[in-house]
Amino acid sequence: MNMKTKNIIQAYRQAPWRMQLQWIGIFLLILMSIAVIAGVYLSLSGKAAITGRRIQSLEYQVSALELQINDLASQLAYASSARVMSERAAALNMVQRDPAQAIYLEVPGYSPESFSLAPAPTVDNIPSPSILPEFTASLWDWLADTLSNLPGTAQGSLEAQP
Repeated sequence: MNMKTKNIIQAYRQAPWRMQLQWIGIFLLILMSIAVIAGVYLSLSGKAAITGRRIQSLEYQVSALELQINDLASQLAYASSARVMSERAAALNMVQRDPAQAIYLEVPGYSPESFSLAPAPTVDNIPSPSILPEFTASLWDWLADTLSNLPGTAQGSLEAQP
């Protein structure tokens, strides 16, 4: 090798400390990338764990409320049972009357037609959600429609001819 090529090779060769700095930089870049990915993963895992605990807490509250509702329903059923109602009526000095022996009073200004009953229950027609045609067509249908509507296609050129 001549002196000129040695100088060119030496000029393009890097110093050993520069090579070490490049390797250290690459290593630190990889290390930082791993740290960022681990940080994102830990953040998402933490949020998922918190959300899971919140769901468990809400499910516990739902079951506690269902138990309370069932307890109140059983208390209502007991309070409105025939035996309890007859005991309450007896405690209030109420007696069962025969309709033939009952005395009916006429109240002035009251007419039996002045009240109306609740309307009969009906089934409300709930409209089904309508799906736009853009969401029901396949990709091939859309592509065929788009290509057929382009200017210069066979259909467009036939319509333009006299």
